[in-house]
Amino acid sequence: MSAVALQNDVFLRALLRQPVPYTPVWLMRQAGRYLPEYNATRARAGSFLGLAQNPQYAAEVTLQPLARYPLDAAILFSDILTVPHAMGLGLDFRAGEGPHFERPVRTEADVDALVPPDLDRLRYVFDAVALIRRELGGRVPLIGFAGSPWTIACYMVEGKGSDDYRLIKGMMYGRPDLVHRILRVNAQATIDYLNAQIAAGAQAVMVFDSWGGVLADGLFQEYSLAYTRQVLAGLVREHDGRRVPAIVFTKGGGMWLEDIAGCGADAVGVDWTVNLQQARRRVADTVALQGNLDPMALFGGAPAVRAQARRVIDDFGMVGAGGHVFNLGHGISQFTPPDAVAELVDEVHAYSRAFHAPAA
Repeated sequence: MSAVALQNDVFLRALLRQPVPYTPVWLMRQAGRYLPEYNATRARAGSFLGLAQNPQYAAEVTLQPLARYPLDAAILFSDILTVPHAMGLGLDFRAGEGPHFERPVRTEADVDALVPPDLDRLRYVFDAVALIRRELGGRVPLIGFAGSPWTIACYMVEGKGSDDYRLIKGMMYGRPDLVHRILRVNAQATIDYLNAQIAAGAQAVMVFDSWGGVLADGLFQEYSLAYTRQVLAGLVREHDGRRVPAIVFTKGGGMWLEDIAGCGADAVGVDWTVNLQQARRRVADTVALQGNLDPMALFGGAPAVRAQARRVIDDFGMVGAGGHVFNLGHGISQFTPPDAVAELVDEVHAYSRAFHAPAA
């Protein structure tokens, strides 16, 4: 991927705690069902997988929110379960049920059969990354992403989403050796997958540790964070002459903020249960922070959206030697009024300028 001059690199600089004129903003799941144009494209694609596995469609929906809002980053449209799907587990998305694996990993023989996937089986993802970069034309950076080894393992063993994680936790307590073997395979697969995204043109990467927060203290560090740390240690961190920042987000991980901040990421995402001012003190500005508006605030009407955006920025405070990327504390709801996002982005950009020192 040849280097193209970025017209807006505020997001990348904020992740690296460099001076920026305002707080950049993007939204987890910003290309999604709250946008009517996304739903129209998905209908043409015929299914979620039909959308995600077609580079043209994936590029189209990745760019849709950028056409509506002056966001500071695009995020690849894909799914964290593409990697285990490429391992042969048979991913399907069932109406009203979400993701489902036809061949979950439940036995020692299942675990023994696991190997990192052939990256050619994920070529559609890398083709989408390259296409999106071309179509962005340097407007804003592109974020690539993957699930954490632990989060992917949860889906692989449970076979779908879970309320209690009974199967993966039962295996963890009864046969910890099997879970560690799954996690080692997942860590290598994630390293390979993210590095291929970077080679294709991703300018920052994010590891979604969606289910790290379901673990007990001590077990989080052993089964989730240790393998996230392995992933970060294996990533290409410079490409096309520029640093490739890495973000880690553990939903429900606020109690382990110091541990997460020490895992090798440039930025740590936090959910809405975390006080940003306290979080800054706890990590001493050694990493940037990303977050952390409650997604439900977008249902409060324009004055409330703007007030809550200001509250988050106030909580972080004067940026100084820190770094802040405004985001939601989790993915945007499919029922979110699109106009609420416009109000949010406008308020973040306008209000946050006073919290950044003017350029010398």
